[in-house]
Amino acid sequence: MKANWRVITTYLIVFLLGAAIIAPLFNTESKVTELPFSSFLDSSDQGKISQVTISGDVITGELKDKTSFRTHALNYPNLVPMLREKGVSIKVESPVESSWAWNLAIQLLFPIVFFFFLWWLIMRQAQGANSQAMSFGRANAKQQTGKVTVTFADVAGVDEAKEELKEIVDFLKNPAKYQALGAKIPKGLLLMGPPGTGKTLLARAIAGEAGVPFFSISGSDFVEMFVGVGASRVRSVFEQAKKQTPSIIFMDEIDAVGRHRGAGLGGGHDEREQTLNQLLVEMDGFDPKANTIVIAATNRPDILDPALLRPGRFDRRIVLDKPDLKGREDILKIHAKGKPFAKDVELSVVARRTPGFSGADLENVLNEAAILAARTDKKEVGIEEVEEAVDRVIAGPEKKSKVISDNEKSRVAYHEVGHAVLSQILKNTDKVHKISILPRGMALGYTLQLPMEDKYLVTRSQATEEITVLLGGRVAEEMIFNEPSSGAHNDLERSTDLAKRMVTEFGMSKLGPRTFGRKDRQIFLGRDIAEMKDYSEQTADEIDHEIERIISECHDRARALLSKNRGKVEEMAKLLIEKETLENSILEEALKGLQGD
Repeated sequence: MKANWRVITTYLIVFLLGAAIIAPLFNTESKVTELPFSSFLDSSDQGKISQVTISGDVITGELKDKTSFRTHALNYPNLVPMLREKGVSIKVESPVESSWAWNLAIQLLFPIVFFFFLWWLIMRQAQGANSQAMSFGRANAKQQTGKVTVTFADVAGVDEAKEELKEIVDFLKNPAKYQALGAKIPKGLLLMGPPGTGKTLLARAIAGEAGVPFFSISGSDFVEMFVGVGASRVRSVFEQAKKQTPSIIFMDEIDAVGRHRGAGLGGGHDEREQTLNQLLVEMDGFDPKANTIVIAATNRPDILDPALLRPGRFDRRIVLDKPDLKGREDILKIHAKGKPFAKDVELSVVARRTPGFSGADLENVLNEAAILAARTDKKEVGIEEVEEAVDRVIAGPEKKSKVISDNEKSRVAYHEVGHAVLSQILKNTDKVHKISILPRGMALGYTLQLPMEDKYLVTRSQATEEITVLLGGRVAEEMIFNEPSSGAHNDLERSTDLAKRMVTEFGMSKLGPRTFGRKDRQIFLGRDIAEMKDYSEQTADEIDHEIERIISECHDRARALLSKNRGKVEEMAKLLIEKETLENSILEEALKGLQGD
């Protein structure tokens, strides 16, 4: 606020000085008529003058028509009697000898003061810019002030990672216990995992547990368009941390600055690589007794420079994966605090219904459920709101305004029933939890399957049966309407991808137990462009034939099973069109009586 008043005052002074200089240009005296003395005498004889002011040899006055005038008279002794005779009002003033000098001084003083003040203002701004330029290379690391309220008790679903980090916190609190045994504190800790798995939350929990100075900065804060700024900021943040040991430096999204060197199009000397080189030097140059730890987080460990990952820099790498069933339940319990839930909400059931959800997804589910309950003025969050929130996170909000024709609604119903019937019949697939033909997000309908347990391996029978279920929607449309539609686009994409992985990655085809090409990953410019496939064109044809064979066999099996249960398919489709959503006991009853292979 003070800075704003200072700026306002400065501009006000500039305005007043400028007005003082410009004002003389609009002086009203310029409207006075310069009258020759002979004309003045004539006007006096004719009685046109109303008043005069005599100051030395200068006579100013006003005619009866309100015209102002000025003239000069030297040694004219009869002037005053003549004017009195004509009834002119006369005023006499003593002449100011230095008036011309004073006017000249005023005319010169204001411009000098104005330009001096303008020069001072420009110099002040230049000094401020210079100060900013000098601080441009300083890192804007945020030091955690005050007591951090987040602790390890607020983190769930990553028990192994918490144990590793608890050891680091203990090392910071009691370094003597470890140094007595010759142990050295790890210099760096790399948290790796998909988005939303709690990497930043864990770092905040470390700050809350350790009680030491905590400096947080993003990897992108180091990268600037000016050469050398990133390296300078790296030096700055490490200097800050060294002054307050023991301390922690947390770098979020370190892949922004720690990418593989020589992989960009800017050559080997671009700004990012200089910044990375400085980071490597700083981590190597750490004093072993400094007790400063660098913690970094990334969801792209595959593109980090190998020198950054070697022992002595990031000594420990902690992988944070998506939580399992128990982890999801623990996370839900943490985020359920402060929210009144109805008795019919069982977090264990919600956890089972949310496989593959990250911690951030689960937090979003309960938050959406609370918002939905508040929208309907409820005092508690019920199971209906939780179910709707899960559906929102999976498929998006329900589109009640989207109007679908009866023909398309019927096609969507048969499509979803095709998925549901096959997933119920086949033994190695996840069972159906819900079927809906209400549009959500980009989907016109969906079939929700819930796994009974977390799975980390995929067998050949599980993969082929999953492809069969994916093709079930298209097969049901072909069987009932004698032609497919574009609604199976996503199913075909997923089934083709799974069949390709069976052949090229899992070794589950007639080509034998070997892999072809590299695994699917995000392209990293400069490194992946040079890599070529490691198989011949003939092998590529064989891979295509194997993928086609797997999908064709699954398609034929899906057609055989749905044809065998055609009556049940039509019955379920009619029920789904009527109710629009099938779940719980209604769904269980509808799925009874299906015939397998």
